[in-house]
Amino acid sequence: MSTGVIIVAAGSGTRAGGQIPKQYQMIGSKPVICHTLEAFLAHPDIDHIQLVIGHNQDDLYADALGDYDIPAPVAGGNTRQASVFAGLKAMQSRQPDNILIHDAARPFVSSEMITKTIAALDEHAGAIPGLPVTDTIKQVSGDLIESTIDREQLRAVQTPQGFIFETIFNAHKNAEAQAVTGLTDDASILEWAGIEVAIIAGDPANTKLTTADDIKKADAKMTGTNPFSLTDIRVGQGFDVHAFEPGDHVILCGIKLPHTAKLKGHSDADVAMHALTDAILGAISEGDIGSHFPPSDPQWKGAASAIFLKGANDLVKQKNGVLAHCDITIICEAPKLRPFIDDMRKTMAEILGLEISRMSIKATTSEQLGFTGRREGIAAMATATVRLPEQD
Repeated sequence: MSTGVIIVAAGSGTRAGGQIPKQYQMIGSKPVICHTLEAFLAHPDIDHIQLVIGHNQDDLYADALGDYDIPAPVAGGNTRQASVFAGLKAMQSRQPDNILIHDAARPFVSSEMITKTIAALDEHAGAIPGLPVTDTIKQVSGDLIESTIDREQLRAVQTPQGFIFETIFNAHKNAEAQAVTGLTDDASILEWAGIEVAIIAGDPANTKLTTADDIKKADAKMTGTNPFSLTDIRVGQGFDVHAFEPGDHVILCGIKLPHTAKLKGHSDADVAMHALTDAILGAISEGDIGSHFPPSDPQWKGAASAIFLKGANDLVKQKNGVLAHCDITIICEAPKLRPFIDDMRKTMAEILGLEISRMSIKATTSEQLGFTGRREGIAAMATATVRLPEQD
């Protein structure tokens, strides 16, 4: 299955201020559009890339992207719908099976987000990332509130939005034939055509740059992607214990290990992940795992502890910081962990987006002393090193 991507960069970007559109403004020593393009160039599942730029932006494009070996851009229209259609027509000759459509002004799109969107197209004609709406939403008339909208049914959508190529292309052609305009995002075309579109989990870091302040924050964040430019170094520690109960396996660092018992807990009881989650939260002074994922909440019943770990790491990213190193010590008499350490390190590094050299996992016993020595449970200790920007 081949996958193409259309990067839409046709807007004027006037709300961001400055002398040029936001997609050509500098963050982290490169134009915004370059960061966005490089995210897709680096992804192994992207086969074709097509940029759509605004009229009279040829010189800006050449200055920003002249050194990249990619097809020539095409000119967009007066609306996003028209610009995307122009990109689809340019992509038609390459005949991709799938197409992703992405805002040029979203330079923080992750490889994981791209992968998840493509994977969703195995089961759906369209799939788009979305985030839960956390603010209360009111419907108003003038200065008066008419009603409160149930935010549980709402999602703030992002890009890349993914589609089966022929499905989205045919929907655009039909919309043009029927003079349907004003559809503001790519999924709207399929909604208009009566075709279901799936929502997948979005990424809080995948923000769209809109205002001058957004550009300023993005520049600070991009500059901070080099960990050595983040000089506020914090270290947090975590400790957790889980008792055994009847079962046939334990889950440690995301790996299922055969054993004569399992660990007791509200979630999957991954004691090592819990300890590291607390360590990360401690490093950024954000409480503990129970304050973010309380065991009294039924939604975490049996949940994979990777959810908690990713949640803690997302909080680091929201502070424009990076997780620099993790160290876990698992304390138990059994099961024997040494044969599984490499797989554990790999799994944890992938979850956190770390190089494996920054993920340390060790196993030890308590020399048959205490509750671990009596094989009543497992304990884990962890430290997390976080680098943050210096506070003003």
